This record gives sequence, structure tokens and C-alpha cells, in this order.
Amino acid sequence: MSKRGKLYITLIAITVLTIIALEMTKPKQINWFESYALHHKIPFGSFVFKEQLQRVSKKVKLVERPPFEYLKSNSANGTYIFYNDVINFGREELNSLLDWVDKGNTLLVSARDFEPMLLDTLHLKTLSVNTIGNFNNEYKVQLVNPRLDNNSFKYDKPTTFYHFNKIDTLKTNVVGFIDAYRNPQEEAIKDSLVNIIKQPFGDGTIILSTFPQAFTNYFILKTPNHNYTASLLSYINTDEPIFVDTYYKSGKKFYTSPMYLFLNNRALKWAYYIVLICVLIYIVFEGKRKQRAIPIITPLKNHTVSFTRTIANMYYEKGKNKDIAKHKIQHFLEYIRNTMYLQTATIDAEFIKNLAARSNNTLEDTETVFNFISNIEKQTTVNNIELERLNTLIDNFKSHNQWKTKP
Repeated sequence: MSKRGKLYITLIAITVLTIIALEMTKPKQINWFESYALHHKIPFGSFVFKEQLQRVSKKVKLVERPPFEYLKSNSANGTYIFYNDVINFGREELNSLLDWVDKGNTLLVSARDFEPMLLDTLHLKTLSVNTIGNFNNEYKVQLVNPRLDNNSFKYDKPTTFYHFNKIDTLKTNVVGFIDAYRNPQEEAIKDSLVNIIKQPFGDGTIILSTFPQAFTNYFILKTPNHNYTASLLSYINTDEPIFVDTYYKSGKKFYTSPMYLFLNNRALKWAYYIVLICVLIYIVFEGKRKQRAIPIITPLKNHTVSFTRTIANMYYEKGKNKDIAKHKIQHFLEYIRNTMYLQTATIDAEFIKNLAARSNNTLEDTETVFNFISNIEKQTTVNNIELERLNTLIDNFKSHNQWKTKP
């Protein structure tokens, strides 16, 4: 290898090692994925909410099945809690939930926005919160009940929120407000936008919230935001069973891909990256196109002579001397046309004279050959002696030819 090649390899190796050292020493990046999964400790998981809820109530049950399937196989009463970025029940599942609420149970659903069928059933409409002037994309939320901690609570992650711009004022109770965080001096929300409502449905109650982040680790662990979540839960009866949905969650309960194990472990992740880098280096330096070995192909043998001999022997053994003589004569005439360039359609004295001159044979020898050929053609049968005589005359005639013959 040349000195320049060794230099390039050294520079690449130093660069790769430097990148690996920098990556391994830098702090681990925060995962901001909005999973809402109860087992996730990332900012937008809800591990803290699950732990605190189980401290408040001893009757918390985590439901890992779709609500339609769970309610069909269980007749327990209580409160069913759903919260996620997006929740779409579907017609049949929503009807089963509403039937369950109608029997005296409580349904709490928290999502950014809701499916049209649920909003139409409760005579509600939603609209996104106006963010004009909210340059930092910060929001504040507040509960209405003065007996609760009704201070405003700050949420400082950019996103899009919705509020209820149309409600059934005869049946709907306003529970909480949301608004853009514009003036830090304001402690309460003015010109409030309704984001949490409570509405009776049959013998039960439905609570809707457009702020699912209230149940995440990021919001609860920022003091005093935990008071907001605790006050919201005061609207449900903690003495009855509380069913917390784990089916409608953006985060997975378990990971089926083996790559998750590699990428989630720092050492395995960098081992995987180093292997990829080594493969790339190999491709760059060793992946050049090389000449493949050219296989030796044995050329096909010319079996024309063997084939001709086989056919001739077959004719000879079967006693077909006339056919052999006929082919011999045709081949001889073809030889004259190809080597001496004479037409053989008419064989007369002039033709024989020209042929004798071109073939370096005497006129008498040439006449002898063609006289014998004429006699053979007139006969119906040819014996062995005559066939051998014909072959001898033709071979002798060709031996005197001074013209170059085709191979």
C-alpha cells in the first residue's frame, strides 16, 4: 500500500475514534415522545400518575384490553379513565361505554380532541386555542371550583390545544379553563377558554378534558402542578373501582423488535455502530470491482467429418452404392463450383476444356472422369468396384488442382 493510502486510513481511523469518544461522553438525550404509557418514566409517560393513583385508591385496575371487550366480560361499576394524545373509540365501542355510563358509572376521557360522534352525543364543539401573541407556545390551565386549588398552572411545551367553543349550558358544568400564557403577572385566566367539562349522562357522569398532559410525568413533577392533577381527580369517587386504560396509549407496553435492546443499551448501541462503521470502511477500501476469473469454455468440436463418415458407412453397409455414388458426384460438382468457379449445369466439350485448364489436369483425364460419371448416372445399380473406381478418379483429379481450396 502506498504512503498516501496509509495516511488516509490513519486519518479515517482517528476521525472515527474521535466521533465515538464524543458520542459516548455526551449526556443521554431526553426522549420527548408522547407515550402516555403507565410504565414509562420518560417526560411524557405516566409512571408517576399510576404510582400516585394507587396510593390514593386501593381499587385501581389497569385494563389492557379494548373497552368494548372488557365491559362485555365484566359488569363491575366505577370510573373508567382514558387519556392519550388521540383516542378514537368507534361507533360500537362508544355505544358500549355510553351504556355503561348510563348505569351510574363515570367516564373520564382526556385527549387533544375528540371524535365527532362523542361530541355530537353531548352537544359539544371544539376549536383550537389561538396562539397569536404566544411566542413561546406556553399555556396555563386552571380549575373553576373555588374550594380547590384554583391557581393557574403553567405548561411550557409547544403543542396545539383545543377548547370547547360550544356546550349545552343546561346540562354541562364547566370544570376547567385553558389559555395561552401571555402575561407572567397574571395569576388567573381571563377571557377563559373551557377545556374541561362535566356532564350527566343517564345515571352516570362523563368528564372530558383537552389537556391529557396533566397525567404525564413532566407536568406532575413540576411543582405545584401536581395539585392540578389531584384536584381534577377529586371529581371521581376513589372509593369505587377505578379502571385505567392501557390499551389506547401511543407508547408500547413491550417491544418486539430486537433492535430496541441494542439501541436502548449504551454499550450494545455503540458496538452496533462500530460494526456498521467497519463494514463501511471495508466497502470503501475492499469493495472495488475486481476482475472475475474467466471460465475456460471448451469450443464445440466440428463433428461434420465424423457425421459424414457415419452416414457413409451406414450406406455402404446396407449396400446402397448408387446413393453413395450420387452423393459423391454432387459433392464433386460442388467442389468445382466453389474452387474453380465454373457452372456445372451444362457439361459439354467447352466445359471440360475449361475445367482441365483450371484444374491442371489433362484433357484426356478430365474426359475420363466425366465419361465415367455419365455412365454411373445412367446405371440403376453400382457395384463395389465401380464405386471404388469413381472415388479414385475424383481423388486423382483433385490432387492435380493448383487452386486454393476452401477449408
